[in-house]
Amino acid sequence: MLVKRDRHEAIRRLVGSRTIASQGELVAELGSLGFDVTQATVSRDIAEMGLAKVMRGDHSIYVLPEEIGGIRRAPSDERLRRILSDIPVSVGRSGLILVVTGQPGTANVIAQAIDESTLSEQVGTLAGDNTLIVLFSDEPALLRWLNRFTQIQGSAEPTRTEALS
Repeated sequence: MLVKRDRHEAIRRLVGSRTIASQGELVAELGSLGFDVTQATVSRDIAEMGLAKVMRGDHSIYVLPEEIGGIRRAPSDERLRRILSDIPVSVGRSGLILVVTGQPGTANVIAQAIDESTLSEQVGTLAGDNTLIVLFSDEPALLRWLNRFTQIQGSAEPTRTEALS
C-alpha cells in the first residue's frame, strides 16, 4: 500500500529530476508510478512540501524548496494551520520537552511547518516518523509556545489536540 510518505518521496524525485509545470502533469506522473491521486491531493502535497513555482525560460515549473536558494519566506502560521486541520495531533510533555504525535509519516511536515511559523519560543524541533519533539530552554517559553500552538490549532478545522501536563 502506497502512503503519503511514499507519495511525497515520489514527488521529490519527480520534481527534482524533470520539468513539472502543472499539478495535472504531477497527477499523471504519479499515476504512472501507481499512485491514485486527485489534483486536490497533489495541491495539498505541494503546499505541505513547500514546493515553489519559478520561471525557467519562458514557462514556470515546480522546484523543491532547497532549489530556491536564499529566498526565505516571512514566518506565517497559515501552512501550520492547514496541516493541523488535516492531521490530528496529540501533545504530551516531559520536563522542558513537548512531544507532538500525529499520523505515520507526518512528523517532518509538522516540524517544518512549525519552523516556518511565527512560533519562535522553541530551541528546536526534531522529527521522527509520526512523533516530533519540541525543545525549550525554560518553563515560561514552553507555556507561551504551547498556548500559541493551541490557538493556531484551534483556528484549524477540525481540531483534536490533547494537551497533557
